[in-house]
This record gives sequence, C-alpha cells and structure tokens, in this order.
Amino acid sequence: MRPIYYFALISILVATAIVLLSCGGGSASSSNMATVSVSISDPPTCAGPQGPYSHVYVTITDVQIHTSANAGNNDPNWVDLTPNLPNNPAQVDLLGVANQCFLAMLGSTGIQPGTYQQVRIFLADNSTAVPNNKCSTTANCLMLTSDPSTPIPLELSSQAKTGIKIPSGQLAGGKFVVAAGDNKDLNIDFNACASIVAQGNGQYRLKPVLHGGEVALQSSSTSISGTVVDSVTLQPIAGGNTVVALEQNQNGVDRVIMETVTGSNGGFAFCPVAAGTYDVVVTAVNGVGTAYAATVITGVQPGNTLGTVPLTAAALPASITGEITSSTGSAPVAVDLSVSALQSIGSNLLVTVPLAQQSASTATLGTVPDASCPANTDCVNYTLAVPAANPSIGAFNSGGNQTPAPPTPGPVGYTVDANAFIVGTNLANCTQPNLQTNMTDMNLPLTGTAGGSVTAATLPFTGCQ
Repeated sequence: MRPIYYFALISILVATAIVLLSCGGGSASSSNMATVSVSISDPPTCAGPQGPYSHVYVTITDVQIHTSANAGNNDPNWVDLTPNLPNNPAQVDLLGVANQCFLAMLGSTGIQPGTYQQVRIFLADNSTAVPNNKCSTTANCLMLTSDPSTPIPLELSSQAKTGIKIPSGQLAGGKFVVAAGDNKDLNIDFNACASIVAQGNGQYRLKPVLHGGEVALQSSSTSISGTVVDSVTLQPIAGGNTVVALEQNQNGVDRVIMETVTGSNGGFAFCPVAAGTYDVVVTAVNGVGTAYAATVITGVQPGNTLGTVPLTAAALPASITGEITSSTGSAPVAVDLSVSALQSIGSNLLVTVPLAQQSASTATLGTVPDASCPANTDCVNYTLAVPAANPSIGAFNSGGNQTPAPPTPGPVGYTVDANAFIVGTNLANCTQPNLQTNMTDMNLPLTGTAGGSVTAATLPFTGCQ
C-alpha cells in the first residue's frame, strides 16, 4: 500500500502545481506582467503648403522590444508588442492631421517586467497588398505638394524585413522600464521629414529617423506648447515659415528629437513628449525674406507652456555651402547623410539651428558618383540657409512669456555637422560617423554674413561600407 500512497501523493502534488501555474502562480504569472501600449506620432515640418510633401504613407507590420542594447536581428528574445499587427498592418500618414498628438495606436500586450534597451519597427514590403491602400499598388509612398493625388513609391532598405532599430541612444532616458503590474505607454516618433532622401531622378528613399519613449496618453501632461512672435511687433511672423525644434544634449550637441512648424497664429505644440529636459530652438524667415535669429529656450519639460517666444529679425539669410565625400578608403561608396548647422550657446554646448527656408531642422542627403568628386570618392554638395545673427538665449520662464536675451553683436560663427549612415538605414557608417568643421575651405573661421555665401571645408568620410 505504501508505494500506491506515494504515487497518489505525487500525482496530487503535480496536478496542484499545474493548476497553480495555469492560474498565474508561477514566475510567468499574469499578475507579474506589465501592459504596454504602442502609439506613433510625427509633428511634421515638411508638410505643404510650405513644405514639399502633402502625404507620407508607411505601412507598419510589427513593433518589437528587447532587453539588450546589442541584440541581433535573429536573437530569439525579441518581445512582440503588437501581436495583432502582422495580420492587420496599419498604413499611417506620417504628416497626419495638424495638432493631432497620436497618428495611430498600434497595439497593446502584456510583457515581462524589466529594463528594455532596444525597439524595432517593421514596415511592409512594397509588394504587400494593403486594404484601402492610399498608395495604389505599393505599401509605402509619398505625395508631393505640387501633385497631391499621385503616389510616388517610397523605396525601402532591407530594414523593412529585419526591423528599423531604435537603439538605447534614441530612447528617452536610454531605456524603457516596466515593473510588475505596470500599464505603460510607449510612443514612437517617426520623423518623416528627416527620413526622406530625394534621389534626383524622381525617386525617393526612406532613411528612417526615429525616437521612442514613455509617455502618458493625457496630452496636457506630455505636451510643450507656445506662440512665436516678432520681438518688436509682438505679432505672429507674417508669411514665410517658422520652424521649431525640440532638442536634447548628446555629447555636447543639441540633437533634434522632434520638429514642427507654427500655425498662422504663431502657435506650436509638441505632443506626446517623453519625460526629460529639452531645449526649444526656433528660427524663421518671413514673407519678404527676412531671417530671424535662432531663439533658444533652455530647460523645458513636458507639461510646460511657454507663452510667447519672441524672435529677433536680423537681415537676409546667410548661405553655407560645402562638399561631403565618402569612400572605403580606397574606393568610392555611397552613404546617407544628415547635415546640420550648429551655433554655440556657451557652456560647451552647440545647438542645431533649424533651416526655416528649407522647412526642416536638418538636411537629408546622400553621396553619389559624379565626375566632379575627388578621386576614389562619391560626393554631394549642400547649401544651408541660416540666420546671419548670433542666437538669442534664455532659460525657461515658468511664470509666463519668455524673455531671452537679445543676440550678441559680433561675428556669427557656425559649425557644419554631418552624420553618415549605411544607405537606407539609421545605422552609423564610416570610421568616424560624425564629422564637423567650423572652418572655411580657405582655413578661416566659418562665419555667416547677411545675403552672403561662404564655403565650408570639405568633410571627408572614410572607412565607409
């Protein structure tokens, strides 16, 4: 009888364990899970009528997350955040609707608590059939402001299949942390305007620029807003274009996290904004071509309202031209580029000065073969229209309107900043993926003058693939 007794006891214990596990009593229990909801946003600068594009459609098929910042494409521990999306892809217009915080809610699921350091987003291959397709016969496309009814295919790299990575450096705070029982909202900001490369042959490629971070779905607590005015008239800047950038310090350079343009009343709003501290940088050019000095408001956080932000009229813009080359070291090779104009605001910090005339915060380019390129390189020429004035700077005033100091007189110094990427991706390229110069091609300080043009020293990327 004793063996039968032991066998019965063991059977009862095993059955009990199975019941407990199925009811959530084990380490993978539902009570330990956290719920994550995923949204997508994009406050655009390149939308018509000022910008070149009326629509930019992408079809999203999945979003995944990983605890490791270095996980490879085939790592088995990627966690699916949008399990229903692969069978029901979401086609999203990244230029969206004005003043709309969220372009789309992509899905929600339970995941294990932990610290996650990498996100990837998948886009449909252009041959994918999409219900109610806005792109006609392709899954991803854009429409030009000049021809808003004709879809132009948006070419994708292999990242559409392996996932467009959002590394820890592009996650707010460097990570996404969830605890047991949490309900967290993860927003992906897809900067369409910085992601499109015009190839010069009527075709367009996607070089994705994305950021991610935790937000609260209540937009009032995650927004940053204000109204841009002329510092003399205290009225909205008439005509032209006003570009507002939300920036964060990354190794001594304020990089653009989000960008937008003001409405006709001068108003702007960023939402949703992930937790953190930001600098708001604004430039403008009015309807008669007068450029305004960059205004920088430092120390701004989600939930802050800036009131009015005054901009100081300067004169005609200055032009910075230059050439960028790329090679393996012995042979030409193409790279994608993000090119910025930087100005110093002291404390060893350079800010990105938005390019108001170009309806963008940065210029997106690509090197190509050309007879004019130096030997064994691909190359591209650029022109940046920038204010011929030093920046106006002030710390955030929580009590009402902003009161930055007027621009300081004297030489208007600039630094040209370029980042190189593997073509069609957001992956850094070349031995030194970031190059800067504050000198001209004549080895003089790079300064801007009203209505004048200056040529920056060539930026040569080598060791590229």
